[in-house]
Amino acid sequence: MLQSTRYHYTECGLDNIYLLNGHDPVETPRGIGVMIQDVDGLHLAIGRMLVREKRDLRGREIRFLRHELNLTQQNLALVLRVNVQAVARWEKEQTKEGIPGPAQGLIRLLYEEHTRGNKKIMEPLKRLAELDELMNDGADETIDFVDTGDEGWQRSMEA
Repeated sequence: MLQSTRYHYTECGLDNIYLLNGHDPVETPRGIGVMIQDVDGLHLAIGRMLVREKRDLRGREIRFLRHELNLTQQNLALVLRVNVQAVARWEKEQTKEGIPGPAQGLIRLLYEEHTRGNKKIMEPLKRLAELDELMNDGADETIDFVDTGDEGWQRSMEA
């Protein structure tokens, strides 16, 4: 049965998504909030709708799909072989020409294959996310290198 209230679901980063049911008001310490049932299923439905539409993707939609793929702007840029600033401009809709067709096609394909569980797609994307996390975890630490002679320069394992 449909609830009588539509809920404007802006939490996903898209401003044109409304829920006709599957949401309930909940009391929180800050007042009335909304609980969405099966958020993962909802995001899957939104993503599939986006990649299957026969129109150009908008910036916020690219960002939504990138988040669902668990990619940073830098990693998406690496996959698409573009500058990270290009991805940022696309997502902010700061380009006159929009997002190039080949980039849109690859994003759509990545998302479709990811949601189908294609390990040949999922494993490299997962590895990219892990590498990005590793790179950001130690961003403020100092890293020492030693010249080992025969084996060349290596990271020092001494604390």
